[in-house]
Amino acid sequence: MRQGETPVGLSNHILPVAATMVGVCVTVVSVIQIAPDRAISNWADKLLAIDSFAFLSSTFLSYWSIRHKEQSLQYERYADRLFLLGMAIMVSVSFLVAFELFTD
Repeated sequence: MRQGETPVGLSNHILPVAATMVGVCVTVVSVIQIAPDRAISNWADKLLAIDSFAFLSSTFLSYWSIRHKEQSLQYERYADRLFLLGMAIMVSVSFLVAFELFTD
């Protein structure tokens, strides 16, 4: 890297993906609403709402990391952790919903 160049951090990758995942969570909540009423659907709605908040927080933190270079690494770490938490929740919910819909 040449002098004066800023390094491309992880936040540049987290920002667009986390923002997209917020939309995915909201879409899945809407799709679950048309699924048959079962106990797990109520849990999935609530978990995906929390999940969308985790992705939204990750989006804000990664944006903040890009804008404020003096504390960039700290914000980027938090954004990364929230992103990974959001992905773990999303995978867990998808397994729950898949087992609910395809097992009888």
